[in-house]
Amino acid sequence: MSIVAILKQDYQRFPTNQTYSIYADDVYFQDPLTKFRGINHYKKMIWFIQQWFLNPKMDVHYIQQQENTIKTEWTLSWNTPLPWEPRIFISGSSELLISPQNVIVSHIDYWYCSPLNVLKQHLFAGKSQ
Repeated sequence: MSIVAILKQDYQRFPTNQTYSIYADDVYFQDPLTKFRGINHYKKMIWFIQQWFLNPKMDVHYIQQQENTIKTEWTLSWNTPLPWEPRIFISGSSELLISPQNVIVSHIDYWYCSPLNVLKQHLFAGKSQ
């Protein structure tokens, strides 16, 4: 099965039962809030989302591989466990680099909104339905 096919399946059930074997042990991850190296840090980030976000959902709008690069566009949403349970939305894109050994060595997320916008969603959102 191709990495793109595995990613499509993983995104549908995100953040549970992710396929970590498609990532290099020293995978590099970066988004607007954090950057790190290593599959164990990546697993901890996914665990954090699974434990602390309510109803997380990853909607993938586009995914395509060209040579050693996979590009995606997506919207991540969740309810934050605050008393009013705001529904938060982050739209963005990812660029994943594939090694000659056919594993992901770099995963960089770009958000189409600022971290400040995400904070504002928490403060000014009404109670979710």
